Amino acid sequence: MPEQLIVIAMAVSFLVTVILSPLFIPFLRRLKFGQSIREEGPKSHQKKSGTPTMGGIMILLSTVATTVWMTAKFAALSAGTYLLLLVTVGYGVLGFLDDMIKVVMKRNLGLTSRQKFVGQLIIAVIFFFVYRQSGFSTALHIPGTDWSFDLGWAYGVLLLLMLVGGSNAVNLTDGLDGLLAGTAAIAFGAYAVLAWNQGQYDVAVFCVAVVGAVLGFLVFNAHPAKVFMGDTGSLALGGAIAAVAVLTKLELLLVVIGGVFVIETLSVIIQVASFKMTGKRVFRMSPLHHHYELIGWSEWRIVVTFWAVGLLFAMLGIYIEVWM
Repeated sequence: MPEQLIVIAMAVSFLVTVILSPLFIPFLRRLKFGQSIREEGPKSHQKKSGTPTMGGIMILLSTVATTVWMTAKFAALSAGTYLLLLVTVGYGVLGFLDDMIKVVMKRNLGLTSRQKFVGQLIIAVIFFFVYRQSGFSTALHIPGTDWSFDLGWAYGVLLLLMLVGGSNAVNLTDGLDGLLAGTAAIAFGAYAVLAWNQGQYDVAVFCVAVVGAVLGFLVFNAHPAKVFMGDTGSLALGGAIAAVAVLTKLELLLVVIGGVFVIETLSVIIQVASFKMTGKRVFRMSPLHHHYELIGWSEWRIVVTFWAVGLLFAMLGIYIEVWM
């Protein structure tokens, strides 16, 4: 039954997104919910201005509906399921507010950095409170070993860093058509394998529901994109994968499985630090995918390369945990 559950959940989630998208995209276009392109971004992106955004709503609807239906029908809705849905919906709502400000108030940056951080922090604190009350472990597992260390309340600090950092890292990766949808599908697929291997079928069902949803979204988000997921999708996906890492007790492995997200974030940190200290830029533009655009790579070449790198990281993560 668990194997069937996984296949059915992915198929249902994929189909829901594929069916919803042709109905939802014209609706977004009628509402004039078009993407505003930053002036300082690559000039080639200006032609994307006006493309419907907030498509992450479809990913959220498909993921939540599939997860609830599948776990309620074939298993029991667990505390872990509720926690995953709490983070996914919570960060999705935060991203929705950010997108709404961009498209309605015509402010390219949406929420201020402080407003977004406070929102992310509040959701993370609520998650940790519910996590503790539900009796989940505060031990930190060392991947590939039998070692673990109980951090107690200090685990809360790690959890906050993971949720806030994870959502921001994934958000930074959402810069090219299909880039985040593909890398997210790979990362969640890896965690689905690991959760299933642990017997955490509720977490595995959630992961494959996300995989199905983002692959369905990719049908319309691949270059040239007909819709963008916006912060509604990227913040939700970032918070969700961090929560999955916590529930599977594979927190440190997120750095490996989410290697593309880590590299994208590091490229921004390096760029900012270098410019502040030396006045020079290491990359032509950050995050890293924009650097490759400006040195002449086609958008599709960058996306496929990043997908391949993401797949290698995912395979390495599975190898470390399962076979080492």
